[in-house]
Amino acid sequence: MSLLSMNELRILMEKPEGLCISIFMPTHRAGEQTRQDPIRLKNLIREAQNRLTGAGLTSKEMKGLLKPVEELLRDEFFWQHQNDGLAIFSSAGLFRCYRLPLSFDELVVVTHRFHIKPLLPLLTSDGRFYILALSQNKVRLVDGTRYTASEVALEDVPESLADTLRYDSERNIQLHTAEPVGKGGQPAIFHGHGDGIDDAKENILKYFRQIDAGLSKMLHGEHIPLILAGVDYLLPIYAKANTYPCLLGDGFAGNPEELSTEELCKRAWAIAEPYFTKERMEASARYEQLLGTQQASDDLMKVVPASYQGRIETLFVAVGVQYWGTFDIEKGRITLHQQEVQPGDEDLLDFAAIHTLLNGGVVFAVAPEQMPGKANVAAVFRY
Repeated sequence: MSLLSMNELRILMEKPEGLCISIFMPTHRAGEQTRQDPIRLKNLIREAQNRLTGAGLTSKEMKGLLKPVEELLRDEFFWQHQNDGLAIFSSAGLFRCYRLPLSFDELVVVTHRFHIKPLLPLLTSDGRFYILALSQNKVRLVDGTRYTASEVALEDVPESLADTLRYDSERNIQLHTAEPVGKGGQPAIFHGHGDGIDDAKENILKYFRQIDAGLSKMLHGEHIPLILAGVDYLLPIYAKANTYPCLLGDGFAGNPEELSTEELCKRAWAIAEPYFTKERMEASARYEQLLGTQQASDDLMKVVPASYQGRIETLFVAVGVQYWGTFDIEKGRITLHQQEVQPGDEDLLDFAAIHTLLNGGVVFAVAPEQMPGKANVAAVFRY
């Protein structure tokens, strides 16, 4: 899979049965390093085996959890089509594998929940955007950040304007052939745009509405900005067809068929960067203004329960920092094990970030030096 949506996140976060294996590793799209990627995964599988043994699992139980991961080692086609990073999740009832435009540090986590925090740069509204490259001959969706760009496979979307018109023409032929009966017992006549087209804009609008329908289905529940790319006369037509709530600005003009994925991303970043910077700075200033009141806190003991209860409006978490421990949901009790990680521990910053997202809050995953107030967690509460 290459598109990590909020719907996929919800599937991962539904409490799985038993222990969960989370594996992250960098991968390579081309070159000699591609041969090293399966070896790297093999070593990480061995590390997962050691942790499962330490957790008391039998050989049979381990085999069941690791079998779908090990099968990837023998899949030559899989390794020939990589992105910048690989994220693998396996439990007794679930297996997910994502090839993503983000280079991960090697990491294996075995606990009672999937470890999601390395994915935060792809899930939060801080720096990730989509580019919809439009032309009458082709449509592309690019998942981008400032440093990465990856084309996403589109589903339920027409390949071209000609494809849309062909479908309409075939549909009209079927309707005429059926000859349903109209008033007075006469065959009903259906008029469409398949024949005698004299309004190109209307056909393009119909084409774009089909694209929008497929895209809205794919991105349902997302709050990631979408930037349009296309020749100037197409952009306002698509804006009229668009129903995705996070369309950013007017897009940028030009023939996208002449631009690579990386070039599209570079041009889109010029539009996206001011948007992200402004949003983050405004959120940081609001937090610092409210700090010291009941509406903001940098206390992990307050932030974790609030995230689960859906009380967090905005959350900042420091990338590369973990607070290992447990949160007893029923008792609302947090236990930290910073000196030595215990079986069953999870990263509580990860927990807070994921539940904030699932409850409709905004999360910024930033470097420690960019954290407001210089703490490793900072939250603004809804109430």
